[in-house]
Amino acid sequence: MPRLYVPLPLVAGDHLDLPEDATHHWTRVLRARPGDSAELFDGEGRQATVTLQEAGKRSARVLVQSVSAPTTESPLHTHLGLVMSKGDRLDYALQKAVELGVSEITLLDSERCELKLRGEDRADKKLAHWQRVITGACEQCGRNTLPPLHPPVALADWLARVGATQKWVLAPAVSGGPPVLAAADRPASVALLIGPEGGLSEAEIGTAVGAGFRPWQMGPRVLRTETAPVAALAVLQQLYGDF
Repeated sequence: MPRLYVPLPLVAGDHLDLPEDATHHWTRVLRARPGDSAELFDGEGRQATVTLQEAGKRSARVLVQSVSAPTTESPLHTHLGLVMSKGDRLDYALQKAVELGVSEITLLDSERCELKLRGEDRADKKLAHWQRVITGACEQCGRNTLPPLHPPVALADWLARVGATQKWVLAPAVSGGPPVLAAADRPASVALLIGPEGGLSEAEIGTAVGAGFRPWQMGPRVLRTETAPVAALAVLQQLYGDF
């Protein structure tokens, strides 16, 4: 059954007029016809089964058959600080982070950040694109809550204000070897910092450590910026979340 994000109140028995983008995807791309069913979610935890009543070029009317609020969110709150990268790498990292249950994402600028958002129009277009990536990932993976995507900020600013029970920066351990994560040390929340291609500078790692982040080196191989959040979030969900 198709899943569509619709930021509207979902009440059993109501008729809803779908937004243009949801209408286009369901009736034009997927070629739905009156009588077909779909699942809507509102981005705040609720989902509904609906039946298509009528469809026009830019709008469609549906009947809400039932509404529920299944638990699909991880009990572990994870805040991902992700330095921006060019091309599809950032799209991939955002998509997979959502599938892995990330709670919120902040995009970061750093010394070696490849992507510079110059001009308000370009920044707005990029943010809208990344929000669509997150929405599409929620549609695909069954999440009914959209994790917030915070606009880009300077790395130092994020480090100064982010709060979590545990804080990790993916970087070679400063001393004492790699950390040992134990399931018994279950935190309520985790902040995870991922650098750009080429890594964070020594000064930036030092600033992160000074802000309470612990260096985390995942094995002997270097992970790419789009691979690192996938690997780290999977480990965290296995130890402390719902894997």
